[in-house]
Amino acid sequence: MTVLLAGCGDLGTEAGLRFAAAGHRVVGWRRSPEKLPSKIEGAAADLSSGVLPPIPADTAAVVVAIAADSPTEDAYRAAYVDGLSNVLDALLASGARVGRVLFVSSTAVYGDAAGGWIDESTTPEPGGFSGRILREAEELLHSRLLGTGITPVVLRLGGIYGPGRTRLIDQVRGGTAVVPAESRFTNRIHRDDAAAAIVQLCTMDAVPGPVYLGVDNEPAELGEVLGFLAAELGLPRRASESSGSVPGLKAAGEPARGGNKRCSNALLRGTGFEFRYPSFREGYRAVLAGVGVRHP
Repeated sequence: MTVLLAGCGDLGTEAGLRFAAAGHRVVGWRRSPEKLPSKIEGAAADLSSGVLPPIPADTAAVVVAIAADSPTEDAYRAAYVDGLSNVLDALLASGARVGRVLFVSSTAVYGDAAGGWIDESTTPEPGGFSGRILREAEELLHSRLLGTGITPVVLRLGGIYGPGRTRLIDQVRGGTAVVPAESRFTNRIHRDDAAAAIVQLCTMDAVPGPVYLGVDNEPAELGEVLGFLAAELGLPRRASESSGSVPGLKAAGEPARGGNKRCSNALLRGTGFEFRYPSFREGYRAVLAGVGVRHP
């Protein structure tokens, strides 16, 4: 089958290589298609412009994996709402017999849950414009595909890390990482597992559900993750720190900001999906060892 990747950045490219390895033809839309590896047929496309390449007639699955140009409300709307709408316009006008459309969203649609557990049945309550706009895009996907015979799937990813995504590692190594003053649960997924989840939901025999949470097996307090990274990097304990503090890290003087929730991945694992990196420990050790770096 042919798989169309509408938005083919780092995550989309990794998913595309996995689709290709499974024997599928892969077409990738991005502004700079010449940057794509040879196993992905690149086509120049600006999703927010509305002028898109033809959709191959034998396309069976479409993956919409968009990234905003900047962390602003206008950029998010242009990417996630306008971009998705343009892709759906092109798809529905093409006549291609697409079976599934997967939209990559975020657990940001849930906002703050005060450290409680959430899953796909939890009502989204976005805490900022990013979550609100992503939620709008999710609703657009389901409403536009209603009655078309195409199965819409939303994959809400936690924080993605992996090759080239080393923000926390850089903060710890540079001494700028701060341990929250209050408990703050975080949820993440290695890029390779996120890409594998996309492939799973697009190719599995059973009809997928409308929404899945893409997070690893272990929600973790941010302080625990930072402490683990500090230890892996071999940072010494500062003499000014107490025995109960985290090696090499600063203690925060204010409560943590942002989401504080524990996301369950039980529904995704129920499809038969298995994580290569079930927790931040395996994943970050692989990143620090340089494992998983893509070679075109």
